[in-house]
Amino acid sequence: MPSLSWNQIDDIAFALCEKFPDLDPLTVRFTDLHKWICELEEFDDDPAASNEGKLEAIQMAWHEEFEER
Repeated sequence: MPSLSWNQIDDIAFALCEKFPDLDPLTVRFTDLHKWICELEEFDDDPAASNEGKLEAIQMAWHEEFEER
């Protein structure tokens, strides 16, 4: 199974959409988003390496995926 890092925005967004298919990403707080990303089985990066910009990009990519479904 390939590992995910913070820079793989679209892959993380897809994984979150698979894990939480009925959840509107725009309702998720960044603290929860960070926790859920770190808990993804494929995620293998330093939890401290994230920042608000990366979380926002992931949230927006997740929202796009959510809207397409």
